[in-house]
Amino acid sequence: MSAALMKAADPIQLEQVWGEYQQSLKSFLYSKVNHHEDVEDLLQEILIKTYQNLSTLKDADSIKSWLFQVANRTIIDFYRKRARNQRAQELETDDLWFENGERELEQEMSACIAPFIQALPESNASLLSAVDLEGQSQKALAEAEGISYSTLKSRVQKSRGELKALFEDCCHFSLDKNGSVVDYERKDDGKCRQC
Repeated sequence: MSAALMKAADPIQLEQVWGEYQQSLKSFLYSKVNHHEDVEDLLQEILIKTYQNLSTLKDADSIKSWLFQVANRTIIDFYRKRARNQRAQELETDDLWFENGERELEQEMSACIAPFIQALPESNASLLSAVDLEGQSQKALAEAEGISYSTLKSRVQKSRGELKALFEDCCHFSLDKNGSVVDYERKDDGKCRQC
């Protein structure tokens, strides 16, 4: 702050500080934020923080660096809040989709699962029925059959792969980024007689 605006014994005045640094702060904000409205909002936020905390500043020589630290933290908070809001909106959209669309899709496809599983070889069909339809633990099933857990896991994965191939012979699937089915369309080639 210029010596003309402040004498060592004078308290720091908001009007003087703001008058000297407002344009510099605004330029700094424009270098970090694209929209004019956001810059104006952030400038107001910085003014409020300056008003609330200026009296705690003891050294007049550090006003400029203090103000730009306040501005920098305000920008960081702005982007964090924007990211949280964006994630919340995405989550709401995903939740609504999950609650409506996935349940309907799951209900439609559940009628097809058992016939497809039964179309597999007997050992694979009984394994998938136990694990995927009845919900038995793979560890418990491995112990009951007297085989290692890793062997049973491999058999389950292989059987699921065969089941997937049967499904793909009958339907076109649309998957989300996690590999979950979000939609399907039955192929009209007459090959599918499972459901």
